[in-house]
Amino acid sequence: MPASRSNGGMSEQNLPLPENQPAPTEAAPVENVPTDVAAAQAAPAEAAPTEATETPESMPLTQVIEALLFSTDAPLSPGKLAEICGLDSTKPVKLAIEELNKGYEARQAAYRVEDRAGGYQLLTLPQYADYIERLVRKKDEGRLTPASLETLAIVSYKQPITRADVEAIRGVACGEVLRSLMEHNLVKIVGRAEEIGRPMLYGTTRYFLEVFGLASLKDLPKADSLKEPT
Repeated sequence: MPASRSNGGMSEQNLPLPENQPAPTEAAPVENVPTDVAAAQAAPAEAAPTEATETPESMPLTQVIEALLFSTDAPLSPGKLAEICGLDSTKPVKLAIEELNKGYEARQAAYRVEDRAGGYQLLTLPQYADYIERLVRKKDEGRLTPASLETLAIVSYKQPITRADVEAIRGVACGEVLRSLMEHNLVKIVGRAEEIGRPMLYGTTRYFLEVFGLASLKDLPKADSLKEPT
């Protein structure tokens, strides 16, 4: 058997460790982690659900709601707005209303979306009330009286017609009424009759067609359809 080398009476197998060098330690055992837990820890966190900002037709929700509020004088409930916009929840509607009001305030608009009678309504700010009252008062002053409407109906169906013929049909003087209709730009002088005195002939204006939503005089209701049922 070969002899082992010695160094100062000590064998290589029994050499002391250098000072300050830690003794080797055993590795800590690795615990087994369940597969489903490990997968859950490794998977990225899901983003929190965001509220809808568009309708199912990809229309901006704020613009759709604004258009709906502009088109009605009555308050629209959150549920009604959500139904019209094709939404399953009213929360996006409420967020859209907040966004609209922020935009109105930022650009100093004269109106806001207000909560009225359980619904939303587009209303002007209180500081503009006096000006709106003046407008409404002016409109009231411009409304036609029953006598004016009756005279206007005669002119529209019988035109061109003289004042004498209008008065013969109504049975009363119509000079002031015809003058009022002309001031409202509903009736105008369209010529003169070929008879003694050449009286003026009256007819309706283009503005008359616009006011009553007619493309032409041919669109006037038939006289028979205006008769009350017996």
